Amino acid sequence: MNGTMPELLTPAFRALSARLGQDPLQVQGPGGNTSIKSGAVMWIKASGTELANAETADIFVAVNRTAALSEAHEIYGDGSCKSTILDPALKLRPSIETTFHAALDHAVVAHTHSVATITHAISPEGRMVLADKLADMPFVTVPYAKPGLPLTREILARIKPETQIVVLQNHGLIVCGKSVDAVSDLLQEVENRLAMPPLKHKTADPANPAPEGFVWSEESWIAFDPQIADLALTGTYYPDHVVFLGPALPVRDHDGAPPAILIKGQGILIRKDATSSQKAMLRCLSDVLARLPADWTVDPIGPDAEAELLNWDAEKYRQALAEQR
Repeated sequence: MNGTMPELLTPAFRALSARLGQDPLQVQGPGGNTSIKSGAVMWIKASGTELANAETADIFVAVNRTAALSEAHEIYGDGSCKSTILDPALKLRPSIETTFHAALDHAVVAHTHSVATITHAISPEGRMVLADKLADMPFVTVPYAKPGLPLTREILARIKPETQIVVLQNHGLIVCGKSVDAVSDLLQEVENRLAMPPLKHKTADPANPAPEGFVWSEESWIAFDPQIADLALTGTYYPDHVVFLGPALPVRDHDGAPPAILIKGQGILIRKDATSSQKAMLRCLSDVLARLPADWTVDPIGPDAEAELLNWDAEKYRQALAEQR
């Protein structure tokens, strides 16, 4: 641990990370990440680990921020930042989003998959409402890009020195500050302004027994709302849905063994052996769609973006770690 400044991982930083990770309206499964930096050292959540465990497990890795910055600005490296780890004995990889954490010149950075933010950020009308709600705050909105270096490029093209809030279209939220308390307070203010109560509520449980190997999901209400069901069947709205559930939701079982299946008018089936990450992503979809106003249109990420995520080695690594839980 020599030279890695473990003292940066304060109880307050771990507590903030754990609180975000344990709130499904902020982070789902292994999604989201936090970082804290000083000089040339930055600690960041490791890929595939869960923020919920920040106080009970070693989920953070120390990286050379100077080297990570060089990858962020595409001076050298491939953007994975795997070679920037300060302790080569560690088996974990730094988050696939290490480059933007390094590029943001703030001591503490928190990136969440905030349900309130996603609900606004997947919709043209929602983004206009969000701009009004955050009008007096130091925020920018960044268009969708593949997580990692492509997203970092988009962020660097738009942030200013005063930027502390980054809204990621079809993805989530980044909040930055000089201290853990400052980030915690700013994030709470953003959440308060963007809060959207559910407009839809759980219906009665499906009447028919589930087929072999499946159970009916608690999110089956989606299948009973024709407009919402069509959204779930025809588009994917943020990266982690693709990574853990595949594109959109299928209407039948097939050789790809989809973890969840939507049957209109009956419910959503989920496999009995579904991972906690898959269940968390299905709940996230439910939480987002339940808050979406009926007169808002939505922008899926599209088949090309889905294919990029499905064939990406970094996400296959994260999936493999999730399957161990």
